[in-house]
Amino acid sequence: MHRDDLPKNSARSLRILVADDNLVNQKVAKRMLERLGHTVALANDGKEALSAIKTGAFDLIMMDVQMPEMDGFEATRRIREWEAGKTRIPIMALTAHAMDSHREECLAVGMDSFLAKPILFEALKLQIERLTEEVRDLPIELPG
Repeated sequence: MHRDDLPKNSARSLRILVADDNLVNQKVAKRMLERLGHTVALANDGKEALSAIKTGAFDLIMMDVQMPEMDGFEATRRIREWEAGKTRIPIMALTAHAMDSHREECLAVGMDSFLAKPILFEALKLQIERLTEEVRDLPIELPG
């Protein structure tokens, strides 16, 4: 990929963790995120996602809600417990269920947004921008 291929409005490259047990979904998400100029790490389930955040710094987590071993709901609860007193990492729910009740359940466990599968490039781009704009828009306070 050439630098010219990156979107012109890409403010910065993010380090994103994608937690999904489906290898095809992982590859699709990784390819889209890299096309947007981001760095991607992969986890096959919630346990791997929890381990990954404890050893690496991430700007965003994309979390499938239905995974074996530890699902996205439990992983999110544990991540939020681990984060107590630390910087909160935005978590985007990934799910094939687009019902409002499912969306509410995702938000109730501490996820920050919701993206239905199959992932659409423009929807992904907009969600990332929405989740990370608050950080970019914070005023910079200079000393003195």
